[in-house]
Amino acid sequence: MSQFSARLRMHFIVFIWGFTGILGHLITIDAFTLVWHRMWMATVVLAIYLLLIGRSFKTTAKEAILLMLAGSIIAAHWVTFFYAIKVSTVSVTLACLSTGALFTAFLEPIFFRRAIDVREIVLGLSVVVGLYIIFNFETRYTLGIVIALTSAFLSALFSVINGIMVKTLKPNVITTYELTGGWMALSVFFLLTDRLNQELFTAPMSKGSWGYLNGDWTMIFILASVCTAYAFIESVKVMKVLSPYSVMLTINLEPVYGILMAALFLGESEQMSYQFYIGTGIILSVVFIEAYLRRQKQKITS
Repeated sequence: MSQFSARLRMHFIVFIWGFTGILGHLITIDAFTLVWHRMWMATVVLAIYLLLIGRSFKTTAKEAILLMLAGSIIAAHWVTFFYAIKVSTVSVTLACLSTGALFTAFLEPIFFRRAIDVREIVLGLSVVVGLYIIFNFETRYTLGIVIALTSAFLSALFSVINGIMVKTLKPNVITTYELTGGWMALSVFFLLTDRLNQELFTAPMSKGSWGYLNGDWTMIFILASVCTAYAFIESVKVMKVLSPYSVMLTINLEPVYGILMAALFLGESEQMSYQFYIGTGIILSVVFIEAYLRRQKQKITS
């Protein structure tokens, strides 16, 4: 695979990830049920693929437990992500989710025991300015903004933990156990709340304008197979060619793609005040500046 081909594929993957917000908006079932189905379907699709190409799932019991605990974090991230969309909009959720890169900048020093860079504090304060503008002019979405920021924090926490695990384990092992762990964590939650019943499978039976073809089941399957399992498989291939910086920079475009697609596909429900786009622009600018500074720092230390 050439560099050019890898970059195109990476942008396509990020485009797919950006589309998850639209699917989350269109799917009618609640966020917990949506994520429960997404995780078991993605696990099955990924497991079948890995078995077909002869990949092993073997790992130690301790590593398996740690990975499944990490999976519960990604499950919580997805639940809060989709819940934020349902109580606000795709645009608001994605704008807040883009703060994940900055949360990561503050979490990494804790996990990797290094000093916090002063520049990261300045960038963090700049993000607060962007969030303040959004909060100030989109007050009707306050609950969604708070939940989306929680989702961004969980995403950052998950990324840092994965950064540790990937040093000793293969990506396919990590993802398979994490998806399984997240699904099991949600299953326990449903069991404790008396929701582990037939309704879990009958809930996504709503019909779209073309019947079941564009009903919840179809959209959940697309979310699980294309936006989760396929995107993971392709991203692993691409990461073998592109540098981590190139990958991270492209992933930072997810909110941009997502907000543009939301405006295109969802129309008036995604129309925000111009102040929202100013705040979002500040946040995205800071995210790209942080990525650039991190790249420069890596060049100096390498």
